[in-house]
Amino acid sequence: MPSPLRMKRINDRFKEVLSIILLTKIKDPRLADVIVTDVKVDRELDYANIYVSAPQGHVREKEVLEALNHAAGFLKYELASEIDLRIMPKLRFFWDMTPERADRIDSLLAQLREEGSAEDEIDDNLTEENQANGSTN
Repeated sequence: MPSPLRMKRINDRFKEVLSIILLTKIKDPRLADVIVTDVKVDRELDYANIYVSAPQGHVREKEVLEALNHAAGFLKYELASEIDLRIMPKLRFFWDMTPERADRIDSLLAQLREEGSAEDEIDDNLTEENQANGSTN
């Protein structure tokens, strides 16, 4: 069984090689702009769970996962030629919602900042009015 450090290196290498393969060797238009967000190979090297995303978001999930599953044999072959492992794990693909959630959080924070700056402007105007009314009394 590989050590935790070795597992991290294997995961990182899988992610790197898969990203390069998707950019340079895959011609399937369904896999355009697909991003490998994470790879987790189990300790027995039976399975590699590959998490992917795309800029267009969740609407492309089904077509991307279908294309990846269709290309799994080719991807496994390419990985085996680049990564020296005694056993090449079976590839399993999953959609990663993390980038979409991060975008949603960013937009909510931006909205709160805008609302906060509008409230600050109202508070400043009220303070100025109160000071003007207080100095004339």
